Amino acid sequence: MTALSVLDLVPVRSGQTSAEAIAASLSLAQTADRLGYRRYWFAEHHNMPAVASTTPPVLIAAAATRTTSIRLGSGGVMLPNHAPLIVAEQFAALEAIAPGRIDLGLGRAPGSDPVITQLLRGSGTTSDVEQFPRHVQDIAALLSGDGATVRFTSGGEYTVHATPAATGSPEMWLLGSSDYSAQLAASHGLPYVFANHFSGQGLERALDLYRTGYRPSEEHPEPRTFLTVNAVAAPTQDEAEARALPQLRMMARLRLNKPLVALETVEQAVAASAEADAATEQVVSAARERWFVGTGESVAAEVRGFAERYGVDEVMLSPVAASYDAEPRDSSPGRAQTLELIAAAM
Repeated sequence: MTALSVLDLVPVRSGQTSAEAIAASLSLAQTADRLGYRRYWFAEHHNMPAVASTTPPVLIAAAATRTTSIRLGSGGVMLPNHAPLIVAEQFAALEAIAPGRIDLGLGRAPGSDPVITQLLRGSGTTSDVEQFPRHVQDIAALLSGDGATVRFTSGGEYTVHATPAATGSPEMWLLGSSDYSAQLAASHGLPYVFANHFSGQGLERALDLYRTGYRPSEEHPEPRTFLTVNAVAAPTQDEAEARALPQLRMMARLRLNKPLVALETVEQAVAASAEADAATEQVVSAARERWFVGTGESVAAEVRGFAERYGVDEVMLSPVAASYDAEPRDSSPGRAQTLELIAAAM
């Protein structure tokens, strides 16, 4: 049976505050926990009016206090934005808060535009993207029971631990949408997630490179992967299509380098789409072909077929169902409905 998980970007809709958006996502995490979803990951993006998931460790900690069994993690921490020791310390602390329930997903992209990347690096705590492979190893060592050893050029050693007296460590995953990430995960013997929800291009090649090039590690003797998809489920196909439209239009803005705004409500998206230009319509149409949108039964069938086609036992849903004007701003009825209907039909 295909396991289900959730990827959350903490969407911010028109007229909604960041506090309301985060409250809605934490409520959704509780829903996923109640429904038996395997894991719930928060993404890292910066300076986007429609996305409030800027700090995965903070959101994971908040979700840990509101859930009991679901695994919680980052999808992912964008490592070039952070010093390896800081990442290791944050996730060691999270493992202490929710033992055995923490995933550390690491990504190589900065998660924002060049200006924001420079501002993040201005703090002096970030890492060089070219050092990504070494820094992945550093984090693994810092989180281990033995810790990492710093060797001075003048002689001598210094041992560093992410936290004292640790009894466990987060499970580390590499994330990406390119050949590079797949090959790096394979060479390090790490689990790997292809960001299919964002691109979808090169999926088969990335999985083949990962599986054929995999070098077994002590923690992971076999390659392990799952895939992400954008999904919307509703009682009717019409409602599902309507709830998908705002996020589809947001995707078009990103692809076409248009000014970013808060996520439209369904009513706003429907009104605006009547006057959409050809380029927007083309992007929306192309993206829609890759999304799973429909009733709970139809989306569940697509999820099962997708998992079987690519040989995975888990699919991570990015529930991209938008809200109607009249729906409360401190919850996400459309996203909760998506998780409920798909789980019931699996």
